[in-house]
Amino acid sequence: METAHHAIASPPAPRVVQPGWVRISHWLNALAAVVMMLSGWRIYNASPVFPGFRFPDGITLGGWLGGALQWHFAAMWLLFFNGLFYLAMNVVTGRLATKFFPVAPRAVLRDLAAALKGHLSHADPSRYNAVQKLAYLFAMVVLLVLVLSGIAIWKPVQFPLLRELMGGYDFARVVHFCAMSLLAAFVVVHLVMVALVPRSLLTMIRGR
Repeated sequence: METAHHAIASPPAPRVVQPGWVRISHWLNALAAVVMMLSGWRIYNASPVFPGFRFPDGITLGGWLGGALQWHFAAMWLLFFNGLFYLAMNVVTGRLATKFFPVAPRAVLRDLAAALKGHLSHADPSRYNAVQKLAYLFAMVVLLVLVLSGIAIWKPVQFPLLRELMGGYDFARVVHFCAMSLLAAFVVVHLVMVALVPRSLLTMIRGR
């Protein structure tokens, strides 16, 4: 008697939504940004840009000005090199063009209205809606401004052109503070969205 052997088809492998390099660079960028923010608040307290406004010492990092500067510079180099890697990989792989563009104003308004009503779909985590695209591009620009204004403050004599483009040393500090505030606002909104859509956190951890 002839015995028939039927091959059992294995289930398809889960689709990778976020490749490994995206996840690793994302978490390193997040770590660097948070460390720079907390240590930057301690540095700010040593010489406030806006008299009368100080950050509570309990939410700052570094303990004192010297310690805060060490944390700040360490995180700065991590953010600089990891940020360059992230941007370069996005360009080389074509992810920047396909994932973040196009961003049409009408689409942003439509998706924002849907999000406020709780009707925005997150069924496909591999695709960003218009609001997400704009938010992530906004964060990239803010980080770039933070780095450039930070260099203008750190090395004002060595980079006079950059210092002047920032409006001079004192105004560069204002630009740096405002960019930091915008980044903090982005982090808060980002955490709220993650709480509303926990699947996005799992995707950034396991890739799918």
